[in-house]
Amino acid sequence: MLASLALIMLLGIFTHLVCQKLKLPSLVGYLLLGIILGPSVLNLLDQSLINISADLRQIILIIILSRAGLSLDLDALRKVGRPAILMSFVPASFEIIGTIVFAPKILGLPVIDAAILGTVLGAVSPAVVVPAMLKLIKEKRGVDKGIPPLILAGASVDDIYCLVLFAAFLGLRQTGRFQASALLEIPLSIVAGVFIGGMMGFVLGLVFEKVSLTTGQQLLLMLSVSMAFVSFDNVSRLPFSGILAVMTMAMLIYRQVPGQAEHIARYYYQLWSVGELFLFVLVGASVDVAFAFTAGWRAVWLVFLVLAVRMVGVWVSLLGTGFGWKEKLFCMIAYLPKATVQAAIGSIPLSLGLASGEIILTLSVVAILITAPLGAVGIEWSYERLLDKAE
Repeated sequence: MLASLALIMLLGIFTHLVCQKLKLPSLVGYLLLGIILGPSVLNLLDQSLINISADLRQIILIIILSRAGLSLDLDALRKVGRPAILMSFVPASFEIIGTIVFAPKILGLPVIDAAILGTVLGAVSPAVVVPAMLKLIKEKRGVDKGIPPLILAGASVDDIYCLVLFAAFLGLRQTGRFQASALLEIPLSIVAGVFIGGMMGFVLGLVFEKVSLTTGQQLLLMLSVSMAFVSFDNVSRLPFSGILAVMTMAMLIYRQVPGQAEHIARYYYQLWSVGELFLFVLVGASVDVAFAFTAGWRAVWLVFLVLAVRMVGVWVSLLGTGFGWKEKLFCMIAYLPKATVQAAIGSIPLSLGLASGEIILTLSVVAILITAPLGAVGIEWSYERLLDKAE
C-alpha cells in the first residue's frame, strides 16, 4: 500500500502542475489519474488500498464539509430562505422524472429500474461543489445574493433526498411493495442531523471557549465527533443525516467562536489540499471504463438529456428570487457535477442481482466521466463572468 500511496502523491503533484498550465481544475486531472492507475487500465494500485477507498473517501468528505461549515454564515443562509429548500429536492426530482420518462425509451429499462437509475444520477457531488463554493466565498463572488450558501446547503440535502428515494425504489423493485413511510425519512433525517449537529456544535463551542486547547486538539475533537456522526449514520436504522450533522456542528462553532473557527478552518484547508488528491484519484480508480464503452452513445445521450431537465429544475427553484439570468445560469452549471454518490451506490443494484444492474452501473460511470469535469471546468470558467464581486 505504501508504494501505491507514494505513486499517487508523486504523480498527483505532476498532474496538478499540468492542470495549472492548462488552466483546468486539478480534480479533472486527479480523476483521469485515478482511472489510469486503477484496475480498469494499468492496475498499479494495491488492492488493499482499493478495499478501503470507500472509508477514505468518507473521511475526506468529512474534512471538506467541516471546512464548509466553518466558513458558512448562518445569517447568510437564513437570508437565502425558500430557494435553498427548493434547491435541495426540486432539481433532483426533475432529473429523476426525466430519467423515468427517457430511460425506458432510450435504453429499454422497466420504469421502476429507470426510477432507481434516476436516484443514482440525481445526486450532486459535494466533493466537487463544496470546494468551488468556498473559493467563491473567499473571493466574495455572488455573496451579496447568497449564492454560495444557497448551493452549499442545497447540495448537502440533495444527496440525502436521492439516497432515501434510492432505498425506497430499490425496495419496491425487490419486494413489489413501495413503503411510503420511507419518504418520511427525508425530513426526519434532515431535522435529526441539524438538531444533533447543532447541539454538539453548541457544546464544542463552549468547550473551545472555556477550555485551553491547542488548535490541533480542537481539530482532532471535531474530526472524532464528525466521524462518530457519519459512522452512526452508516450503521443505524434511525433516520439521521451524518453529513448534515457535520456541517451544522461546524456552522455553530463558527457562530460561537469565530476567531478560533478561522484557525481551525486553516488546518482543515491544509488537510483538504492533500485529501482532494486522494478523493478524486480513488473515485477515478473505482470507475470501470470497460462498462462505460459498452453503453455507447445512448448512455451519453441520456446523461446529457436528463442534465438538461435538471437545469430546468434549478431554474424553477430560483423563480422569484431576484436573481438575474447570469446568477441563474451559474447555479445551473454549479449543480451539474456528479462523482461521490454515484461511485458509492452505482454498483449496488448489480450486486443485488438486478437485471438492469449492469446498465445502472454503466450510467453511473458515464455520469462521473462527463459531469465531474464538465461541472468543475464550467464553474471555474464561469464564476468570474457570471457573478458580481462584493464590495
